[in-house]
Amino acid sequence: MNQLSDRLNSLASSATLAMSQKSNELKAQGVDVINLSVGEPDFNTPDHIKEAAKKAIDDNFSRYSPVPGYPALRNAIVEKLKKENGLEYTAAQISCANGAKQSVCNAILVLVNPGEEVIVPAPYWVSYPEMVKLAEGTPVIVSAGIEQDFKITPEQLEAAITPKTKALILCSPSNPTGSVYTKEELAGLAAVLAKYPQVVVIADEIYEHINYIGKHESIAQFPEMKERTVIVNGVSKAYAMTGWRIGFIAGPEWLVKACNKLQGQYTSGPCSVSQKAAEAAYTGTQEPVKEMQKAFQRRRDLIVKLAKEVPGFEVNVPQGAFYLFPKCDSFFGKSCGERTIKDSDDLALYLLEEAHVACVGGASFGAPDCIRMSYATSDENIEKSICRIKEALAKLK
Repeated sequence: MNQLSDRLNSLASSATLAMSQKSNELKAQGVDVINLSVGEPDFNTPDHIKEAAKKAIDDNFSRYSPVPGYPALRNAIVEKLKKENGLEYTAAQISCANGAKQSVCNAILVLVNPGEEVIVPAPYWVSYPEMVKLAEGTPVIVSAGIEQDFKITPEQLEAAITPKTKALILCSPSNPTGSVYTKEELAGLAAVLAKYPQVVVIADEIYEHINYIGKHESIAQFPEMKERTVIVNGVSKAYAMTGWRIGFIAGPEWLVKACNKLQGQYTSGPCSVSQKAAEAAYTGTQEPVKEMQKAFQRRRDLIVKLAKEVPGFEVNVPQGAFYLFPKCDSFFGKSCGERTIKDSDDLALYLLEEAHVACVGGASFGAPDCIRMSYATSDENIEKSICRIKEALAKLK
Protein backbone atom coordinates (compact mmCIF):
# COMPACT_ATOMS: atom_id res chain seq x y z
CA MET A 1 0.00 0.00 0.00
CA ASN A 2 1.71 3.19 -1.23
CA GLN A 3 0.63 6.19 0.81
CA LEU A 4 3.51 8.39 -0.27
CA SER A 5 2.78 11.85 -1.68
CA ASP A 6 2.81 12.56 -5.41
CA ARG A 7 5.53 15.09 -4.62
CA LEU A 8 7.82 12.38 -3.26
CA ASN A 9 6.92 9.85 -5.94
CA SER A 10 7.86 12.35 -8.67
CA LEU A 11 11.45 12.60 -7.37
CA ALA A 12 14.39 10.52 -8.56
CA SER A 13 16.95 9.25 -6.04
CA SER A 14 20.40 10.85 -6.12
CA ALA A 15 22.49 8.85 -8.61
CA THR A 16 25.77 10.01 -7.08
CA LEU A 17 24.78 8.82 -3.60
CA ALA A 18 23.42 5.54 -5.03
CA MET A 19 26.71 4.76 -6.81
CA SER A 20 28.68 5.67 -3.72
CA GLN A 21 26.54 3.24 -1.70
CA LYS A 22 27.08 0.43 -4.25
CA SER A 23 30.82 0.98 -4.11
CA ASN A 24 30.77 0.90 -0.29
CA GLU A 25 28.83 -2.38 -0.38
CA LEU A 26 31.51 -3.96 -2.59
CA LYS A 27 34.24 -2.56 -0.32
CA ALA A 28 32.49 -4.15 2.68
CA GLN A 29 32.77 -7.51 0.85
CA GLY A 30 36.53 -7.01 0.68
CA VAL A 31 36.72 -5.78 -2.94
CA ASP A 32 39.39 -3.14 -3.60
CA VAL A 33 37.16 -0.43 -5.10
CA ILE A 34 38.51 2.99 -6.10
CA ASN A 35 35.69 5.46 -5.58
CA LEU A 36 35.57 8.23 -8.20
CA SER A 37 31.85 8.78 -7.68
CA VAL A 38 31.80 11.26 -4.79
CA GLY A 39 32.25 15.01 -5.10
CA GLU A 40 34.21 15.41 -1.90
CA PRO A 41 37.74 16.72 -1.26
CA ASP A 42 39.94 13.98 0.20
CA PHE A 43 41.78 16.49 2.40
CA ASN A 44 41.13 17.03 6.09
CA THR A 45 39.60 20.27 7.37
CA PRO A 46 42.50 22.71 8.11
CA ASP A 47 43.65 22.71 11.75
CA HIS A 48 42.85 26.36 12.55
CA ILE A 49 39.21 25.72 11.56
CA LYS A 50 39.01 22.62 13.76
CA GLU A 51 40.50 24.61 16.65
CA ALA A 52 37.81 27.28 16.24
CA ALA A 53 35.16 24.55 16.48
CA LYS A 54 36.72 23.14 19.65
CA LYS A 55 36.81 26.62 21.16
CA ALA A 56 33.16 27.15 20.20
CA ILE A 57 32.23 24.02 22.16
CA ASP A 58 34.24 25.22 25.18
CA ASP A 59 32.63 28.67 24.87
CA ASN A 60 29.18 27.03 24.94
CA PHE A 61 28.00 27.83 21.42
CA SER A 62 25.43 25.12 21.96
CA ARG A 63 22.11 26.93 21.75
CA TYR A 64 19.79 27.81 18.88
CA SER A 65 21.36 30.33 16.54
CA PRO A 66 19.43 32.97 14.60
CA VAL A 67 17.71 31.38 11.56
CA PRO A 68 20.00 33.10 8.98
CA GLY A 69 23.13 32.38 11.05
CA TYR A 70 25.18 34.29 13.61
CA PRO A 71 25.85 37.97 12.73
CA ALA A 72 29.62 37.31 13.04
CA LEU A 73 29.48 34.63 10.33
CA ARG A 74 27.27 36.73 8.04
CA ASN A 75 29.63 39.70 8.45
CA ALA A 76 32.59 37.45 7.61
CA ILE A 77 30.76 36.41 4.42
CA VAL A 78 30.05 40.09 3.60
CA GLU A 79 33.82 40.77 3.89
CA LYS A 80 34.66 37.72 1.77
CA LEU A 81 32.30 38.83 -1.02
CA LYS A 82 33.75 42.35 -0.96
CA LYS A 83 37.41 41.31 -0.85
CA GLU A 84 37.35 38.33 -3.20
CA ASN A 85 34.48 39.17 -5.53
CA GLY A 86 34.23 42.96 -5.43
CA LEU A 87 30.55 42.68 -4.47
CA GLU A 88 28.82 44.83 -1.84
CA TYR A 89 26.26 43.15 0.42
CA THR A 90 24.98 43.74 3.94
CA ALA A 91 24.55 41.06 6.62
CA ALA A 92 20.77 41.30 6.06
CA GLN A 93 21.38 40.07 2.49
CA ILE A 94 23.09 36.86 3.70
CA SER A 95 21.32 33.72 4.92
CA CYS A 96 23.22 30.63 6.05
CA ALA A 97 21.80 27.13 5.69
CA ASN A 98 22.64 23.46 6.25
CA GLY A 99 24.96 23.27 3.26
CA ALA A 100 24.78 24.94 -0.16
CA LYS A 101 22.34 22.20 -1.19
CA GLN A 102 19.71 23.59 1.19
CA SER A 103 20.58 27.12 0.03
CA VAL A 104 19.79 26.20 -3.60
CA CYS A 105 16.58 24.44 -2.57
CA ASN A 106 15.47 27.37 -0.38
CA ALA A 107 15.90 29.79 -3.30
CA ILE A 108 13.91 27.54 -5.65
CA LEU A 109 11.11 26.94 -3.14
CA VAL A 110 10.61 30.64 -2.39
CA LEU A 111 10.65 31.66 -6.06
CA VAL A 112 8.81 29.02 -8.07
CA ASN A 113 5.05 28.56 -8.33
CA PRO A 114 3.40 25.40 -9.72
CA GLY A 115 3.78 25.36 -13.50
CA GLU A 116 6.51 28.03 -13.66
CA GLU A 117 9.67 27.19 -15.56
CA VAL A 118 13.28 27.07 -14.42
CA ILE A 119 16.02 26.90 -17.06
CA VAL A 120 18.59 24.25 -16.18
CA PRO A 121 21.64 24.03 -18.47
CA ALA A 122 22.72 20.43 -19.06
CA PRO A 123 24.93 18.78 -18.00
CA TYR A 124 23.56 19.74 -14.58
CA TRP A 125 24.07 18.68 -10.99
CA VAL A 126 21.63 15.83 -10.35
CA SER A 127 19.57 17.68 -7.73
CA TYR A 128 18.62 20.82 -9.69
CA PRO A 129 15.72 19.41 -11.76
CA GLU A 130 14.49 17.40 -8.76
CA MET A 131 14.39 20.53 -6.59
CA VAL A 132 12.40 22.33 -9.29
CA LYS A 133 9.96 19.39 -9.33
CA LEU A 134 9.72 19.60 -5.54
CA ALA A 135 8.53 23.21 -5.99
CA GLU A 136 6.03 21.88 -8.59
CA GLY A 137 7.84 23.85 -11.25
CA THR A 138 8.94 22.64 -14.67
CA PRO A 139 12.66 22.17 -15.38
CA VAL A 140 13.50 23.38 -18.90
CA ILE A 141 16.68 21.60 -19.94
CA VAL A 142 19.08 23.38 -22.30
CA SER A 143 21.81 21.01 -23.51
CA ALA A 144 25.41 22.01 -24.18
CA GLY A 145 27.67 19.24 -25.51
CA ILE A 146 31.38 18.60 -25.21
CA GLU A 147 31.98 20.47 -28.51
CA GLN A 148 30.99 23.72 -26.73
CA ASP A 149 32.77 22.79 -23.51
CA PHE A 150 29.40 22.03 -21.90
CA LYS A 151 28.51 25.77 -21.69
CA ILE A 152 25.28 27.26 -23.03
CA THR A 153 25.32 30.21 -25.43
CA PRO A 154 23.29 33.44 -25.18
CA GLU A 155 21.28 32.25 -28.21
CA GLN A 156 20.37 28.98 -26.46
CA LEU A 157 19.36 30.87 -23.33
CA GLU A 158 17.14 33.29 -25.21
CA ALA A 159 15.44 30.47 -27.13
CA ALA A 160 14.52 28.78 -23.83
CA ILE A 161 12.92 31.82 -22.15
CA THR A 162 9.11 31.96 -22.19
CA PRO A 163 6.56 34.07 -20.28
CA LYS A 164 6.55 31.25 -17.67
CA THR A 165 10.32 31.43 -17.02
CA LYS A 166 11.02 32.29 -13.40
CA ALA A 167 14.69 31.43 -12.93
CA LEU A 168 17.94 30.20 -14.45
CA ILE A 169 20.29 27.95 -12.47
CA LEU A 170 23.90 28.63 -13.40
CA CYS A 171 26.71 26.53 -11.93
CA SER A 172 30.27 27.77 -12.54
CA PRO A 173 32.70 26.11 -12.01
CA SER A 174 30.37 23.27 -12.95
CA ASN A 175 29.48 20.00 -11.36
CA PRO A 176 29.62 17.60 -13.29
CA THR A 177 31.80 19.01 -16.10
CA GLY A 178 34.34 21.34 -14.48
CA SER A 179 33.49 23.98 -17.10
CA VAL A 180 33.96 27.62 -16.07
CA TYR A 181 32.17 30.59 -17.64
CA THR A 182 34.51 33.47 -18.49
CA LYS A 183 33.59 37.10 -17.80
CA GLU A 184 32.83 37.57 -21.51
CA GLU A 185 30.56 34.51 -21.62
CA LEU A 186 28.69 35.70 -18.52
CA ALA A 187 28.34 39.17 -20.05
CA GLY A 188 26.68 37.53 -23.09
CA LEU A 189 24.16 35.74 -20.86
CA ALA A 190 23.57 38.91 -18.81
CA ALA A 191 22.81 40.87 -22.00
CA VAL A 192 20.03 38.39 -22.83
CA LEU A 193 18.67 38.39 -19.27
CA ALA A 194 18.56 42.19 -19.25
CA LYS A 195 15.59 41.91 -21.65
CA TYR A 196 13.67 39.61 -19.28
CA PRO A 197 13.53 41.29 -15.85
CA GLN A 198 11.26 38.59 -14.39
CA VAL A 199 14.06 35.96 -14.55
CA VAL A 200 16.13 35.46 -11.39
CA VAL A 201 19.55 33.77 -11.60
CA ILE A 202 20.50 31.19 -8.98
CA ALA A 203 24.31 31.24 -9.30
CA ASP A 204 25.80 28.15 -7.67
CA GLU A 205 29.43 29.12 -7.01
CA ILE A 206 30.35 26.40 -4.51
CA TYR A 207 33.45 25.42 -6.58
CA GLU A 208 34.66 29.04 -6.80
CA HIS A 209 38.13 28.36 -5.38
CA ILE A 210 38.75 25.16 -7.35
CA ASN A 211 39.45 27.09 -10.50
CA TYR A 212 42.39 26.69 -12.90
CA ILE A 213 41.98 29.78 -15.09
CA GLY A 214 42.71 32.47 -12.51
CA LYS A 215 40.00 34.70 -11.12
CA HIS A 216 36.47 33.45 -10.46
CA GLU A 217 33.80 35.47 -12.26
CA SER A 218 30.26 35.91 -10.93
CA ILE A 219 27.23 36.98 -12.98
CA ALA A 220 26.32 39.22 -10.02
CA GLN A 221 29.16 41.58 -11.01
CA PHE A 222 27.05 43.09 -13.82
CA PRO A 223 25.05 46.05 -12.47
CA GLU A 224 21.83 44.98 -14.21
CA MET A 225 22.12 41.50 -12.63
CA LYS A 226 23.08 42.19 -8.99
CA GLU A 227 19.49 42.60 -7.72
CA ARG A 228 18.31 39.57 -9.71
CA THR A 229 21.03 37.13 -8.70
CA VAL A 230 21.11 34.76 -5.73
CA ILE A 231 24.72 33.70 -5.14
CA VAL A 232 24.97 30.28 -3.51
CA ASN A 233 28.25 29.28 -1.89
CA GLY A 234 29.62 27.59 1.21
CA VAL A 235 32.63 26.04 2.91
CA SER A 236 32.31 22.40 1.77
CA LYS A 237 34.60 22.31 -1.26
CA ALA A 238 37.13 25.14 -0.76
CA TYR A 239 37.87 24.32 2.89
CA ALA A 240 37.29 20.52 2.84
CA MET A 241 34.31 20.91 5.18
CA THR A 242 31.64 18.77 3.48
CA GLY A 243 30.37 17.25 6.73
CA TRP A 244 30.14 20.57 8.59
CA ARG A 245 27.10 21.54 6.48
CA ILE A 246 27.37 25.31 6.08
CA GLY A 247 26.22 27.03 2.91
CA PHE A 248 24.88 30.51 2.29
CA ILE A 249 22.99 32.71 -0.13
CA ALA A 250 23.75 36.34 -0.91
CA GLY A 251 21.02 38.22 -2.75
CA PRO A 252 18.32 40.87 -2.71
CA GLU A 253 16.90 41.40 0.77
CA TRP A 254 13.31 40.49 -0.20
CA LEU A 255 14.45 37.06 -1.34
CA VAL A 256 16.76 36.48 1.63
CA LYS A 257 13.92 37.35 4.03
CA ALA A 258 11.72 34.82 2.22
CA CYS A 259 14.38 32.11 2.62
CA ASN A 260 14.65 32.93 6.34
CA LYS A 261 10.87 32.59 6.67
CA LEU A 262 10.92 29.20 4.92
CA GLN A 263 13.96 27.91 6.80
CA GLY A 264 12.46 29.10 10.09
CA GLN A 265 9.65 26.62 9.58
CA TYR A 266 11.64 23.54 8.65
CA THR A 267 15.22 23.53 9.97
CA SER A 268 15.91 26.87 11.71
CA GLY A 269 19.54 28.00 11.90
CA PRO A 270 22.41 25.69 10.94
CA CYS A 271 24.71 23.98 13.47
CA SER A 272 26.12 26.52 15.94
CA VAL A 273 29.59 24.93 16.19
CA SER A 274 29.87 24.57 12.40
CA GLN A 275 29.08 28.28 12.06
CA LYS A 276 32.01 29.24 14.29
CA ALA A 277 34.24 26.90 12.24
CA ALA A 278 33.00 28.52 9.00
CA GLU A 279 33.69 31.97 10.43
CA ALA A 280 37.31 30.90 11.06
CA ALA A 281 37.49 29.54 7.50
CA TYR A 282 36.51 32.92 6.03
CA THR A 283 38.52 35.15 8.40
CA GLY A 284 41.66 33.02 8.86
CA THR A 285 44.55 32.14 6.56
CA GLN A 286 43.64 31.13 3.01
CA GLU A 287 46.88 29.20 2.45
CA PRO A 288 45.24 25.74 2.80
CA VAL A 289 42.73 26.72 0.07
CA LYS A 290 45.60 27.59 -2.29
CA GLU A 291 47.46 24.36 -1.46
CA MET A 292 44.38 22.22 -2.13
CA GLN A 293 43.72 24.08 -5.39
CA LYS A 294 47.29 23.34 -6.54
CA ALA A 295 46.82 19.63 -5.73
CA PHE A 296 43.52 19.51 -7.64
CA GLN A 297 45.13 21.20 -10.65
CA ARG A 298 47.98 18.65 -10.67
CA ARG A 299 45.43 15.82 -10.49
CA ARG A 300 43.35 17.42 -13.25
CA ASP A 301 46.40 17.47 -15.51
CA LEU A 302 47.15 13.84 -14.66
CA ILE A 303 43.64 12.44 -15.23
CA VAL A 304 43.17 14.40 -18.48
CA LYS A 305 46.49 13.09 -19.83
CA LEU A 306 45.66 9.47 -18.88
CA ALA A 307 42.00 9.57 -19.99
CA LYS A 308 43.04 10.92 -23.40
CA GLU A 309 45.01 7.69 -23.84
CA VAL A 310 41.88 5.54 -23.35
CA PRO A 311 40.65 4.45 -26.81
CA GLY A 312 36.99 5.42 -27.26
CA PHE A 313 36.93 8.25 -24.69
CA GLU A 314 36.38 11.82 -25.89
CA VAL A 315 37.90 14.15 -23.30
CA ASN A 316 37.85 17.92 -22.85
CA VAL A 317 39.96 19.88 -20.35
CA PRO A 318 37.92 20.98 -17.30
CA GLN A 319 38.78 24.48 -16.07
CA GLY A 320 37.57 24.04 -12.48
CA ALA A 321 35.96 21.78 -9.84
CA PHE A 322 37.34 18.21 -9.57
CA TYR A 323 35.45 16.24 -12.20
CA LEU A 324 36.24 14.77 -15.58
CA PHE A 325 33.23 14.16 -17.83
CA PRO A 326 34.38 12.05 -20.80
CA LYS A 327 32.04 11.24 -23.66
CA CYS A 328 31.82 7.46 -23.91
CA ASP A 329 28.98 6.66 -26.33
CA SER A 330 31.41 4.78 -28.61
CA PHE A 331 31.01 1.83 -26.19
CA PHE A 332 27.21 1.67 -26.40
CA GLY A 333 26.08 -1.54 -28.07
CA LYS A 334 29.36 -3.32 -27.32
CA SER A 335 29.46 -6.51 -25.26
CA CYS A 336 31.62 -8.50 -22.88
CA GLY A 337 30.36 -12.08 -22.63
CA GLU A 338 26.62 -12.01 -21.89
CA ARG A 339 26.69 -8.33 -20.98
CA THR A 340 25.83 -5.55 -23.47
CA ILE A 341 26.37 -1.88 -22.68
CA LYS A 342 23.18 0.05 -23.49
CA ASP A 343 24.03 3.45 -22.03
CA SER A 344 26.37 5.33 -19.69
CA ASP A 345 24.62 4.03 -16.55
CA ASP A 346 25.29 0.48 -17.82
CA LEU A 347 28.88 1.45 -18.51
CA ALA A 348 29.33 2.87 -14.99
CA LEU A 349 27.96 -0.35 -13.49
CA TYR A 350 30.22 -2.43 -15.75
CA LEU A 351 33.26 -0.41 -14.65
CA LEU A 352 32.30 -0.87 -10.99
CA GLU A 353 31.88 -4.63 -11.31
CA GLU A 354 34.62 -5.36 -13.86
CA ALA A 355 37.28 -2.70 -13.07
CA HIS A 356 36.27 -2.01 -9.45
CA VAL A 357 36.18 1.72 -10.16
CA ALA A 358 33.08 3.70 -9.15
CA CYS A 359 32.01 6.42 -11.60
CA VAL A 360 28.53 7.86 -12.22
CA GLY A 361 26.58 7.49 -15.48
CA GLY A 362 25.73 10.76 -17.19
CA ALA A 363 21.97 10.26 -17.67
CA SER A 364 21.10 11.72 -14.26
CA PHE A 365 23.26 14.76 -15.11
CA GLY A 366 21.31 15.32 -18.32
CA ALA A 367 24.16 13.99 -20.49
CA PRO A 368 23.51 10.31 -21.27
CA ASP A 369 26.61 10.04 -23.52
CA CYS A 370 29.09 10.78 -20.70
CA ILE A 371 30.27 9.48 -17.34
CA ARG A 372 31.46 11.53 -14.36
CA MET A 373 34.72 10.78 -12.58
CA SER A 374 35.78 12.71 -9.50
CA TYR A 375 39.53 13.19 -9.23
CA ALA A 376 39.31 14.32 -5.58
CA THR A 377 41.59 11.40 -4.74
CA SER A 378 45.31 10.59 -4.72
CA ASP A 379 47.55 10.59 -7.80
CA GLU A 380 48.12 6.88 -7.19
CA ASN A 381 44.35 6.18 -7.21
CA ILE A 382 43.93 8.20 -10.41
CA GLU A 383 46.69 6.24 -12.18
CA LYS A 384 45.42 2.90 -10.93
CA SER A 385 41.77 3.63 -11.77
CA ILE A 386 42.41 4.79 -15.35
CA CYS A 387 44.61 1.75 -15.92
CA ARG A 388 41.80 -0.53 -14.69
CA ILE A 389 39.19 1.32 -16.76
CA LYS A 390 41.35 1.02 -19.89
CA GLU A 391 41.70 -2.75 -19.38
CA ALA A 392 37.98 -3.26 -18.73
CA LEU A 393 36.94 -1.20 -21.77
CA ALA A 394 39.36 -3.14 -23.99
CA LYS A 395 37.27 -6.28 -23.25
CA LEU A 396 34.17 -4.71 -24.84
CA LYS A 397 33.77 -5.86 -28.44
